[in-house]
Amino acid sequence: MKFVDLKQDLDRGASFCYVLEGDDLFFLERAEEMITSKFMREPSLNFTSFDAPKGEKLIELCDAVCAFPFMSEKRVVKATNFVPSEKEYDAYLKKLFEKPVETSVLLIVNANAPKKAGVDWKKKPNVKIVDCSKSDEATIGKWIYLTCKKAGVSISLSVCNRLMRYCVLDMARISKETEKLISFVGEGGSVTDETVDELVYPDADYKLYELSNAVAAKDYNRFMKIVSDLKVKGYDAMALLSALASYYKSLYEVKTSSGTDAQIASALSMKEYAVKKNREQANRFSETHLFYLYNGIYGAVTGIKTGKYSQEGAFQKVLAQILF
Repeated sequence: MKFVDLKQDLDRGASFCYVLEGDDLFFLERAEEMITSKFMREPSLNFTSFDAPKGEKLIELCDAVCAFPFMSEKRVVKATNFVPSEKEYDAYLKKLFEKPVETSVLLIVNANAPKKAGVDWKKKPNVKIVDCSKSDEATIGKWIYLTCKKAGVSISLSVCNRLMRYCVLDMARISKETEKLISFVGEGGSVTDETVDELVYPDADYKLYELSNAVAAKDYNRFMKIVSDLKVKGYDAMALLSALASYYKSLYEVKTSSGTDAQIASALSMKEYAVKKNREQANRFSETHLFYLYNGIYGAVTGIKTGKYSQEGAFQKVLAQILF
């Protein structure tokens, strides 16, 4: 199941074992918090943790699972980086999973894909897999919507999308900004585009996206407004030009690459969402124009480093090239 479906699943009752898998730290930590707070009281007495248990440690893990909780509905036993072999599973764990104790929850947290082959938790009884990997727009949009709804706050899908774009799908930041918006409008209130614009500062990567839109439209006033915003955030001319050169290089690479967004993301070491947005942006330019933009901006950056241009002189040169 996806992370966003976990709460509803927990409301139906506990399973014996939850396996949290994925690379999104926010989802991993939040899922663990949801499971432990739902079924466990007195953590100091009812929580035990193991890291990559092997051999004799598996006996200790099983004993911890079988221990009776104290002043709590259940005990929680957490195992991180836990990928036992099929042989270890048969020797130590099989009976426990086939006839689990009802007073404990085994929480397995595997943040990254295992480096070696091991037990396939999907094929074992009484196990629920929670996908905590980086999520797509639909999943995060659903999370924002449901979080607001739970707090008695209304928000439209378009406003959810606006918040996601401003935060560039960074779930940790989206969580904080959503809490801030809910607190601002209060129960019974409504989050609008204007509310997001007032309270949420767009991520620098999103600002670069807006800059590129201004370049494509040759909108000088819009371009300079965004530049001014970035300077307030600490960008000087050198930092701005370097960021733009890197951005147009990425657009050119995405434009000239073949394959799915996921394949390109893997090849270029980018996030899939970034590839998707870069592809949308790159489609506003020809390959020749993108190369011209990157080459011109990179040349200005090199000119600053070699002393040929001052930072402001290089910026004005680039401004003339890309807008006029």
